[in-house]
Amino acid sequence: MNISQNLFKSLFSSTVSAKTKYIFKNHDPRKFILRNFFLSRTRSVSCNTSAMEKFKVLIGNDTIPPSAAEILKTECDVIICEEDRQAILKNIPNVDAFFWSSGDIQLDKEMLERAGPNLKAIATMSAGYDNIDIEEIRKRGIKFGNTPGVVGKAVADQAVMLALAASRRLVEGRRAIESGEWTNKFNAQWLVGIEISGSTVGIVGLGSIGQAIVKRLSGFEVGKYLYYGRKERQEGKVLGAEYVSFDTLVENSDFIFVCIPLNKETRELFKYEVFSKMKRSCIFVNVGRGGLVNQTDLIRALEENLIFAAGLDVMTPEPLSPDDKLLKLPNCVLAPHLGTATWKTSNKMAELTAKNLLLALKGEHMLTPVI
Repeated sequence: MNISQNLFKSLFSSTVSAKTKYIFKNHDPRKFILRNFFLSRTRSVSCNTSAMEKFKVLIGNDTIPPSAAEILKTECDVIICEEDRQAILKNIPNVDAFFWSSGDIQLDKEMLERAGPNLKAIATMSAGYDNIDIEEIRKRGIKFGNTPGVVGKAVADQAVMLALAASRRLVEGRRAIESGEWTNKFNAQWLVGIEISGSTVGIVGLGSIGQAIVKRLSGFEVGKYLYYGRKERQEGKVLGAEYVSFDTLVENSDFIFVCIPLNKETRELFKYEVFSKMKRSCIFVNVGRGGLVNQTDLIRALEENLIFAAGLDVMTPEPLSPDDKLLKLPNCVLAPHLGTATWKTSNKMAELTAKNLLLALKGEHMLTPVI
């Protein structure tokens, strides 16, 4: 027996099991030691092992679908607080990961500083992240992800609904019923609207939402699809959509669907000058972000009948004041930012957000990373 075997025997003979003694008696102990070393290294990558403390994750919204917390709890300790800035600031110190879901709270430098140096990953349960300080997150080396792919279908449904409601004058029709204006006297021009059939549809932003809108409109016998974005996309060719300049789309579309993210370049992209270039029969639909539109200019355009109607799922501010001018316009259909509000999509978004965090904590790439 060599020196290493003697040493190992003297140290461990009183504590190892019969099975382990057999292994050391009949096999090279160095191989056993190396094997278990590598096994322990592999296990240590997990969020949850008996040899290490669990990672701590904060969910900053207590209305998140429970499936997200269940995914995280399999390997992490989870803290859940209400969607309130002070509640988040109270619970965020020393967490390793942060599940973000908020419409109006700012995830800013103060919040990141309160979290401290342990914060390794942030994931937002949304496609957009205009209320999140991306540069501060980047500077701190924190991984960040969102949920872009899973929202497309639900938001596209909402966009088509708003387009139909605005083009067929749903708000005016409802008011006519309530006021008693609706009578049996036939008027061939009463509440006449705009058809999608044969029209030119313009998509501003042919991402997952824009593509889903085109697919949903395939049964409406649309005459032509135009789209504008940062660059021409292969998906556009597959869908039969033509890539054009912003001005060409604005001037030639009967329906305009806006589904781009909000950033410095796109903020208030749609203003009075742009609305003035649109057809007077144009239906304008925004399912992106309220900040993409100069809302005062849109109200003016609707009041002056520069465009036929608008359908908005997003506006500024949110929530909208009950006495806002938009609510008084007969040619404007509003929804309180419900684009992703379906059971299926909400659960998918929550679960993807949780999975992004788990992957980041294990040192792996998020499924949908931004940073």
